[in-house]
Amino acid sequence: MKRLLNTLYVTTQGAYLAREGETVQVRVEGETKLTVPIHTLGGIVCFGQVSMSPALMGLCAERSVAASFLTLHGRFLARVQGPVSGNVLLRREQYRRADAPEGAAEIARNVIAGKIANGRAVLLRAVRDRPDAAEAGSLADAARRLGHVLERLAEARSLEAARGIEGDAARLYFSVFDALITAQKQDFFFRERSRRPPLDNMNALLSFLYTLLVHDVRAALETVGLDPAVGFLHRDRPGRPSLALDLMEELRPVLADRLALSLVNLRQVQGRGFRAAETGAVVMEEGTRKEVLVAYQKRKQEEILHPFLAERVPLGLLPHVQALLLARRLRGDMDGYPPFLWK
Repeated sequence: MKRLLNTLYVTTQGAYLAREGETVQVRVEGETKLTVPIHTLGGIVCFGQVSMSPALMGLCAERSVAASFLTLHGRFLARVQGPVSGNVLLRREQYRRADAPEGAAEIARNVIAGKIANGRAVLLRAVRDRPDAAEAGSLADAARRLGHVLERLAEARSLEAARGIEGDAARLYFSVFDALITAQKQDFFFRERSRRPPLDNMNALLSFLYTLLVHDVRAALETVGLDPAVGFLHRDRPGRPSLALDLMEELRPVLADRLALSLVNLRQVQGRGFRAAETGAVVMEEGTRKEVLVAYQKRKQEEILHPFLAERVPLGLLPHVQALLLARRLRGDMDGYPPFLWK
């Protein structure tokens, strides 16, 4: 099994990342603030005005450490990586299946099934944790209806039908998401999903976590030799990591949504850590961003029993495990792609 390596997140504006032997040095105003051995890193993510030396870029490429550059508020800008791994036969099969309606629909259905089942598990967990809460009834009803949506999905043969069912499930899940927020309701509430830009604190938190997750999924896909840009559920679009977005769907409820709710409900993040820009977009302040990054890294260390492998794996390795399983399906080593199902 692949080792769970750390991701180095750099948020200090004006920071400069340089190579020093086999280490990464983070310098601010000429002073070295942090030194990290390259072999301990799985990726480097730079937010805002953070720069990197060509020598370090070369070292990252040699050691398969992806370096990503995002805006201060988490919008993806660019990515530096080494030679593509994997063999051409795997990617050719990925492209053939993505172009074949039946082949794409089969994998898309399984991804959607994982997303719906995991979202339903999040709702049921909330009902078990707070059975006497006023919202328990609406959450239980939504979970029951998501179960019916799963039954409809099993009968969907076409890709468009599967996409339509996925949209119905997402609307149902997010229609009760506000009931999962149990603290700081004046600052954190959820009316509807707003993406570009996020229009409230909760959407800003979710969008930031989704950005971190898609970075990890994309890196996992590249590691096993798949093309992150060619997906089965999401349509191709220039600059869009469609396959990474596909695989992220089943992991979002577990790795992102639950963490966002935990941060808010346990008051680890607070309303004063967000601000509204002149455009109406809500963005995180730097201190809150760092708090979320630390919590995300800690969550990735937690172990869970993988239902298909029957092995305990860190949550942070789930993208890699699922990417491996998808590659095995495309090679013909498995009869179907088994999505991750959280219990």
